[in-house]
Amino acid sequence: MAANIKGPAIFLAQFAADEAPFNSLSSITAWAASLGYEGIQIPSFDDRLFDLGLASESKAYCDDIKGQCADLGVAITELSTHLQGQLVAVHPAYDSQFDAFAPEQLRGNPSARQEWAVDQLKRAAIASRNLGLDVSVSFTGALAFPYLYPWPQRPAGLIEEAFAELARRWRPILDVYDEHGVDVGYEIHPGEDVFDGATFEMFLDALDGHRRCTINYDPSHFLLQQLNYLDFIDIYHERISAFHVKDAEFNPSGRQGVYSGYQGWTERAGRFRSLGDGQVDFTAIFSKLAQYDYDSWAVLEWECCLKHPEQGAAEGAPFIADHIIRVTEKAFDDFAGGETDHDEIRQMMGLS
Repeated sequence: MAANIKGPAIFLAQFAADEAPFNSLSSITAWAASLGYEGIQIPSFDDRLFDLGLASESKAYCDDIKGQCADLGVAITELSTHLQGQLVAVHPAYDSQFDAFAPEQLRGNPSARQEWAVDQLKRAAIASRNLGLDVSVSFTGALAFPYLYPWPQRPAGLIEEAFAELARRWRPILDVYDEHGVDVGYEIHPGEDVFDGATFEMFLDALDGHRRCTINYDPSHFLLQQLNYLDFIDIYHERISAFHVKDAEFNPSGRQGVYSGYQGWTERAGRFRSLGDGQVDFTAIFSKLAQYDYDSWAVLEWECCLKHPEQGAAEGAPFIADHIIRVTEKAFDDFAGGETDHDEIRQMMGLS
């Protein structure tokens, strides 16, 4: 049976705010539904929208949340644990910056912060199952990223040990997800140790191919790295479990290239853009994913250096809807088909 991509859906993290309609799950879901979205990806780290602790302990709470969304014609696509996943592995160089992702009482205490993050992720596995979800999305965190460029020369074994440690931290978490039948779709993203295909393979190898280690495919990060994001689908399609639809552009000059010269977002050679305003070939991406029977959600992640988020959201739903392919169940030349005649086939090739 041919598989169809589901959507359009929207990741709520960039829209949540203290003002209505963005300050509660029911009101922000109603807003998303009014724009034509059929799914929402919930940031589990934003307690204005979702109580992760309660969701991991109460099936009734999860049923109520699902019911509220269903009444508006909207499904929950995945829970996001991006911020908690980041805190599973933090290089000391980033301690002060990533402290903001943790509760205030844990700041300045990296070991307590990590313990909290691990507990959060395990709770998200249980909450996902309580919500009837098979996939969640996250970050891996990073221990090696400050050593991305090989100058000064890296000591032999540094990268190998970083990935071994990353796997040691994630394996027990992934085992909990496995117990509950939920995949973790890692967003492959600069700032994480897993930022391209090669590093994903290193992580997967260190995890001995753990079946719950999957990919949240986001082509914007690949375009900014100048990685072939269509070949990526060919190589890793069996591990792609989630899809962030996000646009970007890369305009190198005589002054800056991939690293973008420490410039602000509007002045960078590589910039995130709203859907349709960048350079990502989404027609080809949706075709590739349809070719490989990707049947999960296409989720808008809005990040744009120029356009207002509400305009980006309003334009995003029809953009995604227009790109979703209804996969055919018949070949275009079926009308000309006929019975197979083995003798005729051999005769056509001049074989006796």
